[in-house]
Amino acid sequence: MFKPCSALFLSALACPANAYSATAEVFCDSRAALIDRLQASYGAERQGRGMRGPDAVVEIWMVPSTGEWTMVQSYADGRSCVIAMGEDWEAMRPAADPA
Repeated sequence: MFKPCSALFLSALACPANAYSATAEVFCDSRAALIDRLQASYGAERQGRGMRGPDAVVEIWMVPSTGEWTMVQSYADGRSCVIAMGEDWEAMRPAADPA
């Protein structure tokens, strides 16, 4: 079965003119275009985010119906890159403080 997030990655390889990086593992585009594609085309929802230095934010996007996830790093210049993706996302709650 062809997975939606896999389709996103493969479509990035098929259109190298849109890619910022020459490496096949990373696909970059404007933040607006990348997030629109994740939401509109795949039904992905943001699960969390965190700062990665003064000019970058990392987010996890997940497709609820399939559990597929995509890690996106966004930069202050408006560019965002898919840096990892996978399957079977499982949300976890922090463990209770034993004290």
